[in-house]
Amino acid sequence: MSAKGKNTSPAKATARMASNSPSAKNEGRRENMLDTPRSLGNEQHRLDRIARLQKPHITDLTAFVETIRTETNRGDNVPYFDPEDCGIHAECLFLLEAPGRNAISSGFVSRDNPDCTAENWFRANKLANIDRTKTLMWNIVPWYIGQNGKILPAKKADIDAGWEWLLDLLTLLHRQSPGSLRVVVLVGRKAQKVEQRLLDARKDLHVMRCPHPSPSFINRDVENNWNYLLSELEDVSCGLTEVK
Repeated sequence: MSAKGKNTSPAKATARMASNSPSAKNEGRRENMLDTPRSLGNEQHRLDRIARLQKPHITDLTAFVETIRTETNRGDNVPYFDPEDCGIHAECLFLLEAPGRNAISSGFVSRDNPDCTAENWFRANKLANIDRTKTLMWNIVPWYIGQNGKILPAKKADIDAGWEWLLDLLTLLHRQSPGSLRVVVLVGRKAQKVEQRLLDARKDLHVMRCPHPSPSFINRDVENNWNYLLSELEDVSCGLTEVK
């Protein structure tokens, strides 16, 4: 799908975000850095997220992560869901490939992690008018698959192992909040490898695609690739409005 004639680079996105004052639109949200890019680079904000892992909207997902940690013996290499997102009542599930180093350091799969990919994702979602309080982020491979400090691409065996846990997650979301989840977005080519499995397993879900927000993708052609990412997320925003 082509970009819809818009010219919104990441730099211009920053200016638009400031003028739109998105934090002012989120009533009841915490002030300052908590809903800003890279906020999990601040230790106090990271500790605040940890303190909220047992809040009602996220506690079942916290237990789910701890089950994966125990049963796979991967411990902290499986980061938590972000309490700043919707939790079990999510209408939209974003699925990426696998957690990176910053997700392991912060302990969360989050658009607020202190790296360029997360910041791109944060800003693009804001500009596409996707309310994060309706969404949840996860990975098709829920654990870190890097080596010597560098993340590795997910192989078929990694995706196959993660698929069983993804099915369990979808079952958990349906059991705890029947009918809430309506849209699943596969973010990037690796995540899109589970598309047919997902369509076969859950015909009730609207499955969509969008490119990965990593600098390695965006920086190849900043204007066009940024606009492409934003265009696809605008389609997701429309999908959330239309799919009932």
